[in-house]
Amino acid sequence: MSAVVPNQAAALPIRERDGRLELCLIRKKGSNDWGIPKGVVDPGDTLEDTALKEAWEEAGLLGTLAGPPIGTYDYSKWTVTMTVAVFVMRVTDEHPEWPEMGYRDREWLSVSDAAVRLEKHPVRTLLEGARIDEA
Repeated sequence: MSAVVPNQAAALPIRERDGRLELCLIRKKGSNDWGIPKGVVDPGDTLEDTALKEAWEEAGLLGTLAGPPIGTYDYSKWTVTMTVAVFVMRVTDEHPEWPEMGYRDREWLSVSDAAVRLEKHPVRTLLEGARIDEA
């Protein structure tokens, strides 16, 4: 991980379905850009709190984190560089309604299909190095 303290946290939601691992990706409705739930760490919250909260708000997913962050990535937002800590999240519950369902889509994909959708997303490099199949 980078020496910079992350100011955002993300959940990489996983589940097993029919004996294979799947990842849940999200996007803003009408967008072609897929990603994972992430957000700014609010005062008083931990990185872990934020990852779980964003998974609920942006994708309607509940679960547990599978350990420490698998890594970080940086991107530019609001003219500053944001550092995102990424946690693998084992999904235990998926709700049909969630806070941001009006403007976000979610989709479950195989790991290889998710990697294709995330081809230009900075989290893709973490997929290659993460042992998400063992999480």
